[in-house]
Amino acid sequence: MPNGRYNLGRVIKSGTLDATKLMNAIVRSKALTIRRFTWIFTDVVDSRDQPLPYIYARLSKYSRVGEVTVVDPEVKSQVEKLAPNLLVASSPFVYLPTYSGIAYLHIWNEIQEELFERRFKALIESVYENFFVGCEIEPVSDYRAFTTRIRELDRITEIAAKVYPPNPLFGRLWGSLKDYVKKRNASEISVKEQQEGAGGLKTNILPLMDGILKDSEFDPDEPVDITDAAVLMAADGYGVGKVSGDRNGEEVVIRTSDTQKSFSFSTKPEAEALAHEAARYFRATNDERDMKH
Repeated sequence: MPNGRYNLGRVIKSGTLDATKLMNAIVRSKALTIRRFTWIFTDVVDSRDQPLPYIYARLSKYSRVGEVTVVDPEVKSQVEKLAPNLLVASSPFVYLPTYSGIAYLHIWNEIQEELFERRFKALIESVYENFFVGCEIEPVSDYRAFTTRIRELDRITEIAAKVYPPNPLFGRLWGSLKDYVKKRNASEISVKEQQEGAGGLKTNILPLMDGILKDSEFDPDEPVDITDAAVLMAADGYGVGKVSGDRNGEEVVIRTSDTQKSFSFSTKPEAEALAHEAARYFRATNDERDMKH
């Protein structure tokens, strides 16, 4: 079987949505028509009671009325026939409640990352009639790729992030921000800093990420500033962050979503095999960043 690229993300749940209701929504999903196509979760495998709890399914995109080309041997020609509920594409995915994590297949020209995230959100929320539930998929960023791009900047002119309360995992370096979010009972927090002067902004994003990549027990000499903590939190999949600056006189914007972690696996996977492979990558990320419950 050919392999494809599976993206790693965190599922951010808000309102009354929790892990159980999220998994129930995948199992109970109803068809949802958006413009030309209809969407639904198919081929669901509910293994939430296993030693490694997971829900596997496919995000399926189909046409209510499609056409297929068939051969009519009597007249020796090709003819078009109507095909109800014609499958256009389907993206296999697995949700791992232990990590609030999801791994989903990128399908060129049919179900790209952003489209998968939007349709997953719409299907989950529609099960509860869009009443006081919220669901977002935020990418888990690759620290090495992210820092490589930041290093190319001549100066940093803006840092911004929007983050959500983590559950159940949190990163040790941004633990103080997690506690702050909990103390304030906030559903999200946004931070933004700008400096257009010659020196640009002062930030410890690079030494913080470099430090924990070299040693998962890395402990900075000073408390992590709130904006740096928010970018780290976003990079771990609990929000969105960006660093803007100049490179060779041109403005450059680097988003945490630009360097999303991914892995290669079969495009027609066995549910359990995909779950274990995704869990392996999430565990490695946790170990690398010393993430804790």
